[in-house]
Amino acid sequence: MPVDVRDLLQRYFNALNDRDSRACLALVSDELILEPNQGFAEHGRDAFAAFLQRQLRCYRETLESLVILAEPQGRHAACEYRVIGEYLATDDGLPEACGQRYEMRVGAFFEIHNGLISRISLHFNLPDWLAQVDD
Repeated sequence: MPVDVRDLLQRYFNALNDRDSRACLALVSDELILEPNQGFAEHGRDAFAAFLQRQLRCYRETLESLVILAEPQGRHAACEYRVIGEYLATDDGLPEACGQRYEMRVGAFFEIHNGLISRISLHFNLPDWLAQVDD
């Protein structure tokens, strides 16, 4: 039975909003490729778990206004969404965190294999985010 990609991604984003890394990890493949904005690709579920832990430590974010698009075969999907966040702890190579608030639009692209997310590619305007958190 083919996976409902929109449902899969909605569950993924719900888990992110719930700050539930275990639920997020259950929706991705062992061979996940994560392509973070302005960064190098990371490979595997363990690397994604570390990414999620850093996200939870450094940021408190709510993802809303999701627009999920999926191609008919269910292998590729995209989502545009709005992030409302707070910068909690200084992330490597970024400005010092002191609770700065920010809002931005993000685009994410997904590949789906065997009913799980196998690639996540994240894209947002880093200079705009930096301007919002620069004190």
